Amino acid sequence: MGPRKTTPARTDAGRAPGTRALDRLAAAHDASHYLLVPQEVAAPRGADDVAALLRASRADGRPLTFRSGGTSLSGQGVTDGLLADTRRHFRRIEVLDDGARVRVQPGATVRQVNTRLARYGRKLGPDPASEVACTVGGVVANNSSGMACGTEQNTYRTLDSLVVVLPGGTVLDTGAPDADERLRATEAGLYTGLLALRDRVRGNPESVRTVRRLFAMKNTMGYGVNAFLDFDSPVDILTHLIVGSEGTLGFIAEATFRTVPALPAAATGLAVFPTLAAATAALPGLVSAGLATIELMDATSLRLAQAEPDAPAALAGLTVEGHAAFLVEFLGATAQDLAGQRAAGEPALTGLDLAVPLALTGDAAERARLWHIRKGLYTTVAGARPQGTTALLEDIVVPVPALLPTCEELTSLVAGHGYGETVIFGHAKDGNVHFMLSERFDDPASLDRYRRFTEDMVGLVLGMGGSLKAEHGTGRIMAPFVRRQYGDELYAVMREVKRLFDPAGLLNPGVVLSDDPDSYLRDLKRVPAVEEEVDRCVECGYCEPACPSKDLTLTPRQRIVLRREMRTAEEAGDTALLAELREDYAYAGVDTCAVDGMCQVACPVHINTGDLVRRLRQEDGGGLQRAAWNFSAGHWGAGTRLAGIALTTASALPSSVVTAVTRAGRAVAGADTVPLYGGDLPAGGRARRPVAAARPAAVYVPSCVGALFGPDQKSEANGGVADAFLALCARAGVEVVVPEGIGSMCCGTPWKSKGHTKGYQRMTDTVLPALWEASRHGELPVVCDAASCTEGLETMRAGAAEAGGGLAGLRIVDAVEFTHEHLLDALTVTEPLDSLALHHTCSSTRLGTNAAMTAIAGCLSDDVHVPDDWGCCAFAGDRGLLHPELTASATAPEAAELTAREFAAHASANRTCELGMSRATGRDFRHLLELLERATRTPHTPQERDHG
Repeated sequence: MGPRKTTPARTDAGRAPGTRALDRLAAAHDASHYLLVPQEVAAPRGADDVAALLRASRADGRPLTFRSGGTSLSGQGVTDGLLADTRRHFRRIEVLDDGARVRVQPGATVRQVNTRLARYGRKLGPDPASEVACTVGGVVANNSSGMACGTEQNTYRTLDSLVVVLPGGTVLDTGAPDADERLRATEAGLYTGLLALRDRVRGNPESVRTVRRLFAMKNTMGYGVNAFLDFDSPVDILTHLIVGSEGTLGFIAEATFRTVPALPAAATGLAVFPTLAAATAALPGLVSAGLATIELMDATSLRLAQAEPDAPAALAGLTVEGHAAFLVEFLGATAQDLAGQRAAGEPALTGLDLAVPLALTGDAAERARLWHIRKGLYTTVAGARPQGTTALLEDIVVPVPALLPTCEELTSLVAGHGYGETVIFGHAKDGNVHFMLSERFDDPASLDRYRRFTEDMVGLVLGMGGSLKAEHGTGRIMAPFVRRQYGDELYAVMREVKRLFDPAGLLNPGVVLSDDPDSYLRDLKRVPAVEEEVDRCVECGYCEPACPSKDLTLTPRQRIVLRREMRTAEEAGDTALLAELREDYAYAGVDTCAVDGMCQVACPVHINTGDLVRRLRQEDGGGLQRAAWNFSAGHWGAGTRLAGIALTTASALPSSVVTAVTRAGRAVAGADTVPLYGGDLPAGGRARRPVAAARPAAVYVPSCVGALFGPDQKSEANGGVADAFLALCARAGVEVVVPEGIGSMCCGTPWKSKGHTKGYQRMTDTVLPALWEASRHGELPVVCDAASCTEGLETMRAGAAEAGGGLAGLRIVDAVEFTHEHLLDALTVTEPLDSLALHHTCSSTRLGTNAAMTAIAGCLSDDVHVPDDWGCCAFAGDRGLLHPELTASATAPEAAELTAREFAAHASANRTCELGMSRATGRDFRHLLELLERATRTPHTPQERDHG
């Protein structure tokens, strides 16, 4: 890779251009093994901005590439020209025709769209494994399919219409009644050229045969020239040529899909065969059984699955040698429909030559474990690759009868070229398989090996009558081989398609078509070893949609790749670039990370980028600040009382005065040191006190957050959730004990999140022994009333137990979960709510208590709304006070959804989250248990006010 420019030319096209090295290097990385650094990154807000970018591209002669989710694997989302981020401002979703259709902008993820369609019993046809992160723009641009949709429900078959911005600046709605006439009027050369190509393809019998053969399979190689056979009018041909064009023909501003039934009833199982030959021999029978999904996993895949902590029972005790397996699944609209499918398919399943009996399950948790194994195969292998190597996931398709010899020959090729063991997996009923290589691209000998392997692999697949790309797109990796797959005539047709749409050749050049036979060997990504927390990152981007700072500064993937770029600059001796990156990274990478851990929930290789940020904060923190926090760990009771008094005093003063004082303090000491006071903050809370119990069922630890921040002014509980929980316990006849020394206890999160390890250890040494004794050495559960504090205590316990502290027997339980399991059945709701908005928290998600929250909410109201646009509020202890812009950005989509209608009440399960969501929405959020306490009072029983 050549030297990188750090001072590019600047253009004013678009609303949010980025020319800093940090912006450009962060955006340079996607999920592929290619790396090009853009000259500039723009974030257009609408189709008009995109048209302006296209005009600027033509005027400057600069290439333009559109990027949304960045999950593409073939290099179609990188450029050394102008990169347009089309995720940030293109996320609108509109459900049409009672769910029969849906209109979506390119930045919405497949999961977000399906979440909105679920209430209508519908979903998108394409079902890619990356649905948590891949966006609709990429789904259309790559003609995505997936595990169950095959070729019948892929993007090409289910697309209704597009709004497309053509390279000349024309914005065309292909679903408009006059769309064909408008295309002829505004783009006459394109219109007549498409008609001519249609007739040229149809008039060549060999072209027709080749197109029919290749597109009978999954096929994303080259342009979708099947459109010339499938459609007559130029506007329909244009629409379907855009599908799979990978941003080389125009910008997809909006896509309207015909949806498919969601089929929520499912039965899933793992059919393990003694050999790959036995598995492929059984495939025709399995297809005839009506299975919706038949996912292949080879022997290496199965060995990896056995090593997982949630390995399926079908693999327990099995010595995997030459085995292979199919993950199979029946889908139905109802339980009765599913039962009928299973009964009809039973004869085909009973006679299978299996290594272990096949057991189909409808249990959601069991099914999730099975699918976790299949969906996580690539990232599991890639995450365990040797340091310094880059992961490549290949994607091929062959006619189903050729699946066995293809897989056998692939295994031989991989071994013959010295790659060692690989995994082969994929969509068996489509003949579509994936396999992974790990290669070191900084070594000429390794690069030559990769070239030789690719040539052999291309020969194998084409010799089997297959396609070199089934669903991942041609990209850069297979662009030089399109002519070889289609022949000269159809390749010439594709070249003419590109010329008609983009005569200047500036839209994503080098992607889909390339006349340079070695272009796939250029601009390859190198992965330097940096730090333990993040070295196994494969840059897949699954973490990004859940990140609170994604629209403000950086995502977890970007935080990681920038650390890699810093290491690269350091190794190259580029001190100027290194200094610039370090300076900008302090705010973008460290200060605005909420360390909420939601990235780990989404990450296939379980990276918590917050661990990296915490360590960086530890390294960057000043000695005085560390000393102050270490001191506070030993005097926490006094510290929380003083903070509470300060908040109470501040609430009695004009908020503008207090805000001005804190602004002055921030100007002197720094925004990451002094919190910014706002008039929406409550007065201080009440000091925590011990509570004795004769026969306690649990140890109750009221969170110190409640002592810092008092309850909402409208709350009838003097002590907020603490009063409410104790009242609920009393009402249910359950005794709990609050331990001695409670005032000095904390879950340790304030120290851990800031990287103050000594203070954290000091608090750990205070809290855990006290809870161990109070719980009778683990006999009683320890209950906490703030989800983040519950998670903090569990993290503290797990860390101590792992270090050999002997505290593994402690059981930490959130108050919501405890209430759901032990109190709810003894309570009667006497004053239900008309409606309730419920904000799940990042900690309740990580703890797995969202279902309990929703169940309690369902007891309070028949109209419970969990926002589709839910996300971490990023208040994150004091992060929302230090950097309120972070919380404002993180909550904006959810706030817009919640303020679009009125609710009788708003609830969450964490005091700081309640503050953050109240600030974002202007509505009063309270702890769910406060609402439950109020709703379960009897007319003659006053609320228990003071329990200590």
